[in-house]
Amino acid sequence: MVMGRHSGTIIRRLRTRATVVALVAAAACSTSPTEKTPSGQPAALTALPRALTANETKVRDAANAFAFALWGRINAAQRDTNVFVSPLSASFALGMTLNGAANQTADQMRTALQYGGATLPEINAGYKSLVALLTSLDPGVQMQIANSIWYRQEFPFRQSFFDTTKVYFDATVRGLNFGDVAASLSTINGWVSTATKGKIPSVLDDIQQQQVMFLINAIYFKGSWRAKFDPAQTVASTFQATGNVSQPVQLMHRLDTMSYAESATYQAADLPYGNTAFTMTVLLPKTGTDVESLAASLTPAAWQALAASFQTRKIDFSMPKLTLRYERRLNDDLEAMGMVVPFVAGGADFTQMAPAPVGNELFIDFVKQNTFVDINEEGTEAAAVTTVAVGVTSAPVYPVMRVDRPYLFVLRERLTGTVLFMGKIVRMPN
Repeated sequence: MVMGRHSGTIIRRLRTRATVVALVAAAACSTSPTEKTPSGQPAALTALPRALTANETKVRDAANAFAFALWGRINAAQRDTNVFVSPLSASFALGMTLNGAANQTADQMRTALQYGGATLPEINAGYKSLVALLTSLDPGVQMQIANSIWYRQEFPFRQSFFDTTKVYFDATVRGLNFGDVAASLSTINGWVSTATKGKIPSVLDDIQQQQVMFLINAIYFKGSWRAKFDPAQTVASTFQATGNVSQPVQLMHRLDTMSYAESATYQAADLPYGNTAFTMTVLLPKTGTDVESLAASLTPAAWQALAASFQTRKIDFSMPKLTLRYERRLNDDLEAMGMVVPFVAGGADFTQMAPAPVGNELFIDFVKQNTFVDINEEGTEAAAVTTVAVGVTSAPVYPVMRVDRPYLFVLRERLTGTVLFMGKIVRMPN
């Protein structure tokens, strides 16, 4: 469900990119994180506390390439519609899932995720250390990344798959009785709500018979502007929405010195949070350029050029207050990016998740993202949850029989039906 249609489309889109390319725009320095400027602000960060490892660089570059590729697909499919997505969240959820894939299924997932020749151990190690870095860059900003796996408890998944996701993704892994749909939904949605501070209270409203696993990533961000907007300068105004429709809006205002860039097609301002590790870049198309063509022009190279072009200058800046909730099923977008076989029932290969022949019956049922963003005078609060649902073609129910209490047994001749012996065991003999 999308709310606040047409309000602040540009801002919401760029907020996502600010998160995904955090290390491009992020900074961290060797000074103490508690060091303050004369104005009482935390010291601006000017360098990472350490150089990125080779694995972190591979994951960062792949996540950014994936971000713009996914953005291009979603934007093209949802013209004249508000969009707010977190490609980084999708990358984490699919990265976990990749550990269960094999052969062509794994190859197509790797291609869609833009990993090229990186090995799975390199990818996993990159995810693990990048999370630690991203979540520690600014003590004044809440940047939390959480992963979980919920599976039908009687299904024979590989323990090695679970162990890998625990080690590299710090995933909560738990088997549930999916037959008790209400209790399972309560548990899964409860985890999501907690991981997003209640901003995304639920992602599932049912569990289908063929669904045997949900792999979930949650990202939560809350940051205060380094230079806050004065609520007294927020004014009632109008927003000229797509279709030349005027809408009422509350416009925040600042006449201030900030990072600014301009080209023949846009104006851009970069608004930092906290110690400047995280920022929001706002892009406004100039007259003669519509927002759809500007959105379509964004590529990794174009983004890097923009990020390098910022200069400090005084500008008269206004932007809308807004709150948005957004949801999108990503199956079509990912298939268009080459990830086709993983969605094919009976054609996917997840034998690294469960042994054959069961692993050959598994497939990705859906990939869905739910997001939330609130932009106001104080700062920004945003959350994203990506859910990967794994289904099974024959939808088998695997009974659990644990003979650990008194039982009976019968020896028989099967063809004649002759009973040879019958027994009852109430305790183990000496």
